[in-house]
Amino acid sequence: MREMLTGGQLDVLTGDYLAELTMLILGRDRLKDPARGYAKTFLRQLEECLGLARERGVRIVANAGGLNPAGLADAVRELAGRLGLGETRVAHVEGDDLRARFPHALTANAYLGGAGITACLNAGADVVVTGRVTDAALVTGPAAAHFGWGPTEYDRLAGAVVAGHVLECGAQATGGNYAFFAEQGAQRGADLLRHPGHPLAEIHEDGSCVITKHDRTGGFVDVGTVTAQLLYETQGARYAGPDVTARLDTVALTQEGPDRVRIDGVRGEAPPPTLKAGLNRLGGFRNEVVFVLTGLDIEAKAAVVRTQVEDALDHAKSRPAQVRWELARTEREDAPTEESASALLRLVVRDADADIVGRTLSGAAIELALASYPGFHVTAPPGKGSPYGVFEAAYVERDTVEHVAVLPDGERRLVPSGADTLVLEELRPAPLPPPLPPGPARRAPLGLVAGARSGDKGGDANVGVWVRSDDAWRWLAHELTVDRLRELLPETAELRVVRHDLPNLRALNFVVEGLLGEGVAAQARFDPQAKGLGEWLRARHLDIPEVLL
Repeated sequence: MREMLTGGQLDVLTGDYLAELTMLILGRDRLKDPARGYAKTFLRQLEECLGLARERGVRIVANAGGLNPAGLADAVRELAGRLGLGETRVAHVEGDDLRARFPHALTANAYLGGAGITACLNAGADVVVTGRVTDAALVTGPAAAHFGWGPTEYDRLAGAVVAGHVLECGAQATGGNYAFFAEQGAQRGADLLRHPGHPLAEIHEDGSCVITKHDRTGGFVDVGTVTAQLLYETQGARYAGPDVTARLDTVALTQEGPDRVRIDGVRGEAPPPTLKAGLNRLGGFRNEVVFVLTGLDIEAKAAVVRTQVEDALDHAKSRPAQVRWELARTEREDAPTEESASALLRLVVRDADADIVGRTLSGAAIELALASYPGFHVTAPPGKGSPYGVFEAAYVERDTVEHVAVLPDGERRLVPSGADTLVLEELRPAPLPPPLPPGPARRAPLGLVAGARSGDKGGDANVGVWVRSDDAWRWLAHELTVDRLRELLPETAELRVVRHDLPNLRALNFVVEGLLGEGVAAQARFDPQAKGLGEWLRARHLDIPEVLL
């Protein structure tokens, strides 16, 4: 926050604090203390930076209110008073809490749009805190307030949504987690990413923007870094939100100069008649143990310990409801270190009873230490069972949710839900470019020609894949079909996979349904948020035309 305030000119500083997993964590905090439920880190940042923001005339908009935006607003006022900044005008947005409709959930929150933020800023707020709003609402709200946009100026709002989506994950737009970072050279790439700056958007009245960063900060902004973030955790060409449905197939990106990428051409449509709601519930308890298998006979060693543990679980007083084994063949032949000579066998158990995943697993695993495979040891002994959460999405009619802006003077203003809506439908696939003419090909990793960015949405994963030339797009559009993706990523073979084409970005976006089970909090998979899925895909080999290599 200090870096963004001191590095250059800003009108509004936004902050996104609410991942799906964060809502679960805040829900557990609220169980311990009903006055909690907001992001305490935001207050610590403000303690250092609120005076600086006021001095520079920068307004702050953050969704750090989580499950208790009113409580955070009060805490900000108290902090401002202690800092001698008692004139600071603080407002908040509420109405997203839907627990009354979903009593089984620990948290249940609708994703609100930016109109409540707009109302707070128009009423003169210096600081606006919200509960669960969409990530992009942190940008659509201030932009609509600054330019006076109405709720049906969909193209302008869609441009702000795209800007907000690029900004929401911070340094992911300035070189962080970027597929082609190594093209900068090993040391230069490391130096650029030593401390990457955060992105900012220069938004124009027509909804277009330039993505850039403060001068003299690390990282880099180019068409590739912006493309990667545009594909992150999205699905089809219609990117639906409570303010507008943005058409990602209309986005045009232009490198305007060093660390400056222009985004324009974005079209928008009326939002859908429903709001998405995120629900978190406690799913039970989990525990795990990782057995280290070193040297020769890895498969045989795994079979021995698996048989022994399964037998012990079968004879225990109660067997865990779910038992899952995964063998990661990380060992190398004739390895120079013991660690590189070892494979990992991971056992995860789940049950509604903490004792069953605690003492039962500990006894079954550790009592074998002197009676199992040669070289028996584990990365860490299993402890008590830990609770895990389950995320699910629901949809509610937008006009049944009371979106309320609580203005700096305490007035509670109901935000209209909007009369115009459009039921979300998939677009017809865009026409494919003509394929490349036949020619010699070479077996090579996909990542030599294609970038990728992957992530999670509940139990689903998405993988966005893009290329940087028209010829590469002609090849990728025909080569990377759903069937080929399943072949390259065998974990997806039995799952529903949907491909979305985005020709303007020379990109394909694949949604893999159910890959992540019940979501990140359930930790059902080695990579529970699918963050490395795209890099796994880039590492797979296929026949690539030599003209592209």
